[in-house]
Amino acid sequence: MNCSSQPTKIARTLRIIFLTTFAIAASAINAAPQTPVSTPSAPSHTQVVILGAGTPAADPDNSGPAVAVVVNGAAYLVDCGPGVVRRAAAAERKGVAALAQGNLRIVFITHLHTDHTLGYPDLIFTPWGARSDPLEAYGPLGLQSMTDHIEAAWQEDIDIRTKGLEQKNHVGYKVHVHEIEPGVVYKDTNVTVTAFPVAHGSWKHAFGYKFETADRTIVISGDTGPTDAIVKQCNRCDILLHEVYSAAGFASTTAKSQNYFSHFHTSSAELAREASDAKPSLLVLYHQMSLRHGAAANDEIVAEVKQHYSGKVVSAHDLDVF
Repeated sequence: MNCSSQPTKIARTLRIIFLTTFAIAASAINAAPQTPVSTPSAPSHTQVVILGAGTPAADPDNSGPAVAVVVNGAAYLVDCGPGVVRRAAAAERKGVAALAQGNLRIVFITHLHTDHTLGYPDLIFTPWGARSDPLEAYGPLGLQSMTDHIEAAWQEDIDIRTKGLEQKNHVGYKVHVHEIEPGVVYKDTNVTVTAFPVAHGSWKHAFGYKFETADRTIVISGDTGPTDAIVKQCNRCDILLHEVYSAAGFASTTAKSQNYFSHFHTSSAELAREASDAKPSLLVLYHQMSLRHGAAANDEIVAEVKQHYSGKVVSAHDLDVF
C-alpha cells in the first residue's frame, strides 16, 4: 500500500460527504413552504401642509392663509398670505424637505383679497437666489396687473441686485402669470389641478381648487359662502379644507358685520350641511373666524360644526400636516 496516497483519498471522501450533505439540506429548504417577507405598506405620497391658517387679523400664532400640497417631493402652494415663505422654511426645518425655498415654484391664488396675497411679493423675491426658473402663478383676472405693479415697485432693488456687486440671477424673481378660467388649469405627472368658481360676496373672480393625485383627492375652498360647487368637487374626497365662521360669534356681532359675513363667508351650520352632502374623509377648518377673542375660539367652532355633522372634523393650525 502506498501511504502517500492515503491523505488524498481521505480528502476526496470528506469532500463527497460535504457536497452530498449540502445538496440534501438545500433540497429540504427548497421543498419547504416559503413564508412571504412582510413589507410595510407604502406611505402616502401626498401631504397637505398648513402654512397659514389665519385670517386678516394679526394673529401671531397663525399666519395669513396659505397651504402647500406636497406630492412626491414637489410643492404646490395655494394662496400666499403674510409670512408664507418663513412658514415654508419652518416646515422644511420640521422635515418637509419639499418646502425648501428653491422648490417654491408654483402657486395657485384663490382670489385677490389682501390677506391671501400680501405674501405674494415675499414669494416672488425671498426665494429668488434659490430659484433658477420663474415662479409660475395661477389665479383670477387681475393677477397679471398685480404682478406687474409688484415688480415695478421693487425695480430699484432688482437693478441693484442684478447689476451691482451681488450679481443675482435675472430669472428667479420673474413670474409667469396664468389668468385662469374654471376647469383643469394645471397637470403634470404628480397632480391634476381643477379650478372652480366659488361665491365670495362681490368678488367677480374667486376660485376653489381640487388637487387629484395618485393616492388622494384634496379640495380647498378658498374664501366662499355656501355653494353646491364644493359638494360637487369634493364628492367623498379625502380632505376638504374649508373656511368657516362661528355661529355664536355671528350672533353677538353688529348688524353691519352680520350682513358682510352672511354674504362673503360660510357659517359653521352651513358648512356642516355642506360637508354632510360632500362626505369628505376629513374636514379641516382653516381661515376660522370666531368673531370674538379667546384661545378656545377655534375649538368652539369645531364643536358648532359637530352639532350638525357626524364626520371627522379638525381645526387647522400653522405647520399642521395632514
